[in-house]
Amino acid sequence: MDDAQKRPKALLFLVITAVLWSSGGLFIKLVPWHPLAIAGVRSAVAFLFFLAFIRRPKGKRSATQIGAAVAYAAMVILFVSATKLTTAANAILLQYTSPVYVALFSGWFLGEKISRLDWMVLGLVMGGLVLFFLDGISFAGWLGNILAGLAGVANAALVLLLRKQKETSTNNETVLLGNLFAALIGLPFCFLGGPAPGLTGWLALLFLGVFQLGLSYACYTWSIRHVTALEAILVPIVEPLLNPVWVFLRLGERPGPWAMVGGAVVIITITLRCLSAERKTGKSVTVEYRSAPRPG
Repeated sequence: MDDAQKRPKALLFLVITAVLWSSGGLFIKLVPWHPLAIAGVRSAVAFLFFLAFIRRPKGKRSATQIGAAVAYAAMVILFVSATKLTTAANAILLQYTSPVYVALFSGWFLGEKISRLDWMVLGLVMGGLVLFFLDGISFAGWLGNILAGLAGVANAALVLLLRKQKETSTNNETVLLGNLFAALIGLPFCFLGGPAPGLTGWLALLFLGVFQLGLSYACYTWSIRHVTALEAILVPIVEPLLNPVWVFLRLGERPGPWAMVGGAVVIITITLRCLSAERKTGKSVTVEYRSAPRPG
């Protein structure tokens, strides 16, 4: 079965990934702990998940794989830290500057040319995201804003490097290694003092490790082998649009009018982009996705 035949399944898995990633902001906020401790425990749980999922990791390493694992670890640590130090809107919006970097470098690094239509789509999507988070954007929390911006750079590097090694089928091992790096960096912060999480906090950490990182990246690493780098990072942009859904369900907060307009712009633009891709391939296509990272 070639990539064109696997494409609908890859797009579905990318949507599932975005849904799982979108729960991160809410569940991270439920854990009153040092951000690096949260990142460390979450990645430790995800490491065990992937170890059970892969069963027999391939021992061979490459510079591309090590680089992707470092980018993954940096992304998840930076995003958790940014979420704790700035507003959720700032953290998500600044991390999702990553499609710009992917568009700029995918032609040189991967040989995947970005068309004028893709640049138009990218501009509309980024504009829609700004509108969506317009009411929540703040200039406070400057350190968190810087960390979120760096998380966007790490996210783009991860996507490009995962896509680069798509033919070697070692993306699962890359995520396994990345979670190990993040766990080794974050776990020592569990012993810095302060109260440990209660039952709710530990359940949130378990969910974050198994589902928000583990299962999501199992879907993502398979999908990215059958889509382009830009597709892999554009489709998951529906993730931040889902965050207010969880907040609404838990707290009853309704999104404002600008958020509704911005969300509509993003969803319609990505949908039209996918329909355009369907016409070009002559296949029935749903949604394509890249890799993530999200946030951490």
